[in-house]
Amino acid sequence: MSEKKHVRKAIIAAAGFGTRFLPQTKAMPKEMLPLIDKPIVQYIVEELVEAGIEDIIIVTGYHKRSIEDHFDYISADLRINLKKSGKDALLKKTKKISDLANFIYIRQKGPYGNATPVLNAEHLIGGEPFIYTFADDFIVSKPSRFKQMIDLYKEQGDSVLSCIRLHNDKDYDKYGVVAGDEIRPGLIDMKTIIEKPGKEKAPSNLASVAAYLLTPDIYPYLREARNELVEGQEFYIQVAMQKMIEDAHRMLALEISQGKYYDTGNKLDYMKTVVDFALKHDDIKDEFATYLKERFSSL
Repeated sequence: MSEKKHVRKAIIAAAGFGTRFLPQTKAMPKEMLPLIDKPIVQYIVEELVEAGIEDIIIVTGYHKRSIEDHFDYISADLRINLKKSGKDALLKKTKKISDLANFIYIRQKGPYGNATPVLNAEHLIGGEPFIYTFADDFIVSKPSRFKQMIDLYKEQGDSVLSCIRLHNDKDYDKYGVVAGDEIRPGLIDMKTIIEKPGKEKAPSNLASVAAYLLTPDIYPYLREARNELVEGQEFYIQVAMQKMIEDAHRMLALEISQGKYYDTGNKLDYMKTVVDFALKHDDIKDEFATYLKERFSSL
């Protein structure tokens, strides 16, 4: 177990091509697709900040400049436009985005896979625990998943994986599945993590999705896994995690309490997410609900 330190850093993986949304993502990163009036990545950032994260490292690709622009200070032209229009509340809301956290941007380099962004950011993490998450899937919960994970880290001092229960057979081919000894309901001392095992080979129905709270102990294992990688093989972080477990590093699987999982990485699930968020949005939820009822009654 590593010495417990305050969790104040996070890495967001944002280098994917978003090919499922082409041609929309030819010029716009998938992380900037809107959920009503905010891009997806802003929801992730706000959730991190609410949980106490101060430094956010966004690992991007070549066509992701708009993410940097979004979290940069508001442009002079937009400030003038909003002031002239008397939209002071909107001006304040928009300016606040750049003050959410300390943002660091680095370009992803290395093999394809979910371990590469973490390894790319090693020099910025130092000896601190950190959250690793994504900008196209997340869990909505109260308290937030990041708050639940950080609270558990404060209690136990170990790495924490955010998890959900799987109900559809096809999902066993999409996520890492974990198993181990139950500490208490919803909390597992992990012994096994298998990436995309399929229903028949899955060790349980508890899937690791959306986020990890990791200690810096993982970095030697990531470097070792990278050195052992066969050319063309995907670089999975789960391989390093399994080796850590085998070396008696404790890793915890936490089923997020009262959580709903959203995956915006494909068209259908993205549209489902938009509908759910619209039905919760104070400005439009009532009229939108009325529209949906009228629309469905006419089918």
